[in-house]
Amino acid sequence: MTKKWNFFVGMDVSKKTIDVSCNTKKIHIKIDNNSQGFSVLLKWFSANQIDVSQTIVVFEYTGGYEFRLMQFCESKNIDYCRLPGLEIKKSIGMVRGKNDKVDAKRISQYAYEKKESIKPSTPINTIVTELKDLMNYRKKLVRENAGYKSSISERKAMYDVKKKDLIITSLTKKLKANEKLIKEIEAAIEVIINTDEALLLNYNLLTSIKGIGSVNAIMTIVITENFTKFSNARKYAVYCGVVPFDNSSGSSINGRKKVSHLANKDVKQELNQAAKAAMMYDEETKLYGERKLSMGKHYKVVLNNIKFKLILRMFAVVNNKKMYVDKYKKIA
Repeated sequence: MTKKWNFFVGMDVSKKTIDVSCNTKKIHIKIDNNSQGFSVLLKWFSANQIDVSQTIVVFEYTGGYEFRLMQFCESKNIDYCRLPGLEIKKSIGMVRGKNDKVDAKRISQYAYEKKESIKPSTPINTIVTELKDLMNYRKKLVRENAGYKSSISERKAMYDVKKKDLIITSLTKKLKANEKLIKEIEAAIEVIINTDEALLLNYNLLTSIKGIGSVNAIMTIVITENFTKFSNARKYAVYCGVVPFDNSSGSSINGRKKVSHLANKDVKQELNQAAKAAMMYDEETKLYGERKLSMGKHYKVVLNNIKFKLILRMFAVVNNKKMYVDKYKKIA
């Protein structure tokens, strides 16, 4: 049963400040995004007779700037809900202009309009948050190295460079330093997983699926907040952008089903690599892919279907708490 709130507070969170708007009271305040600012917020709540036990605070994902606000809400038992900014933007219709004060007001209005369906976010999982930060930093270093390797290769192809070319030497040093740091990050990630029973269990379950390696397993655990954020595989597949939707209207538009561009592109790309690996090393997936391709299906469509199958398998092994069983080996 959805809790009933009397106060709907929208917050536009930035690095240094937070704009706060209460739809019910039609009031606004700007505070610092720190402990001093949160003390001011509590006094503002009290002065305007806003009972925090009857309040839900709504704000957008910002990539990390909202983390201190979440900690504050949890410490004071204030319900809060984090939402994708695009969800709010798409729901409020056509708008002209924007600023932080207006954005906070719009978020508050959105919360009030969705009061029957809005749900509080789950508490912060600090271990998953740490994993997320490490994985994001690892991804940044991997991308940097790809750029360094490309620059070295291009320079060697364009010029008759000497062995001690300054640019190549410099790029090579950066490359090696990043490789060392990546190994340290991966070691730190391994320690975190091995010291948390729930994470280790799900990690082992996920990596038992052919095609799902360490990166995909950890990425899935982080995005799903160890399988607490998404209630089923299809919802996660929609988030990843692998579920096709109808593209028709009346008798004039009758296009083929297409996946939505509103998706997490990084997750989708990692799943792409997992699907290709599954087509190579998993007999069942390989036969499925060959059969569909022989029927004239486009390679990208087949690859997308395999990504969806992998997501279904991931949620199945986690929900059943059983390792993935290769049915071909089982028959043998």
